[in-house]
Amino acid sequence: MTTAVESPKARGIDMKLEVVVIPVSDIDRTKRFYSNLGWRLDADFATGDFRVIQFTPPGSASSIHFGTARPGVASAVPGSAQGLYLIVSDVEAARAELAGRGVDVSEVFHRAGRDERFSGPDPARSSYGSLATFKDPDGNGWLLQEVTARLPGRVDASDTTFTSPAELESALRRAAAAHGEHEKQTGQHDTNWPAWYADYIVKAQAGKELPR
Repeated sequence: MTTAVESPKARGIDMKLEVVVIPVSDIDRTKRFYSNLGWRLDADFATGDFRVIQFTPPGSASSIHFGTARPGVASAVPGSAQGLYLIVSDVEAARAELAGRGVDVSEVFHRAGRDERFSGPDPARSSYGSLATFKDPDGNGWLLQEVTARLPGRVDASDTTFTSPAELESALRRAAAAHGEHEKQTGQHDTNWPAWYADYIVKAQAGKELPR
């Protein structure tokens, strides 16, 4: 995979994606479904025949408005929202949690090329390579994608953040495994392992070459 990384430019005003609007046909049914996923219900707006609910997935900085089709809310057909990515640090654990909540979620799979789909996670467990899918009652389609290291330029190396204790734990476990291999190569115990862990985690988030 190749990526185009633009040269750094002077930083302008932050523009943070806050809310995405997704059309649904039945607000109450949608509310039950996403509440069952464990998503946070932020608001339930109702004024006359106008109603919109807002949910935020665990660890997400962005939220979703669900509303019935009408000008200013959602003009698309319910179920037409597809390829909605939910990024997870462990796709098998995320799939198991959804299945445990009664969600009809696909098996974990990986791809070779654009169309070929193969059962099970990516053999090399490469970042971006392991996936699973599910749909809400209207057919809006969600895609779980396992991301453990970002592509170069995707994350500001000076802004390393974690959105949940589980995400930080996963990063620490990956650093621990990599550090174990590092000690095998050097043949000695590394007493400065905290600095090595920190360097590994920051570089993994920023998509830079990892320490060995």
